[in-house]
Amino acid sequence: MRKLLYVLILVMVVMFGYRYIFNDKDKTILQENSALIQEQIRNVSKLVVTEGHFSQVFTYKNSKAIFANLVNVEKKALVVVNADVTVSYDLSLIEYELDEASKTLRILSIPKEEINISPDFEYYDITADYLNPFKAEDYNKIKDKVRAQLMKKIEASNLKSNAENRLISELSKFYILTSSLGWTLQYEGNNIKSSDDLQNIKL
Repeated sequence: MRKLLYVLILVMVVMFGYRYIFNDKDKTILQENSALIQEQIRNVSKLVVTEGHFSQVFTYKNSKAIFANLVNVEKKALVVVNADVTVSYDLSLIEYELDEASKTLRILSIPKEEINISPDFEYYDITADYLNPFKAEDYNKIKDKVRAQLMKKIEASNLKSNAENRLISELSKFYILTSSLGWTLQYEGNNIKSSDDLQNIKL
């Protein structure tokens, strides 16, 4: 009877030891995978930039009535603008959550694109009346109108879509890594089951 008791105790010790060792091993692997994913996110967290160049010829006119609207004085200028444009995503601003229990990487938020316009203005044929001279506010109006027109050109171009494609290419690295580790990648509550799913996400 005493031998049977010893055998039972030995079996229980072995079982608990086995369970402890392998549970600890699984936990270690899980933590290593989690650390690897975090490292990958840090490596991808950079500025993704797409560049473009736009030219714009702009005519500025401004008239002013004086002397009880009896005289109209006008000022105008021909403006040539060459602008370098960048569309970028600061991936260091990505918000994410690692759920080790369900082996899930949840992307909570992707930063909006940043559009930076660096224009170079050249003014030609500037004509102005003594009573209606060019002022700082005129140059500010020109800059505002040129920027508005350039934004329309940017929206109509493929610059933003090219930037989005580069962003998706960076995000696909998350999918490849999580998939290889047996983890799940989620965005806005939806499981990303293939690289093609990333193409359909709304940025």
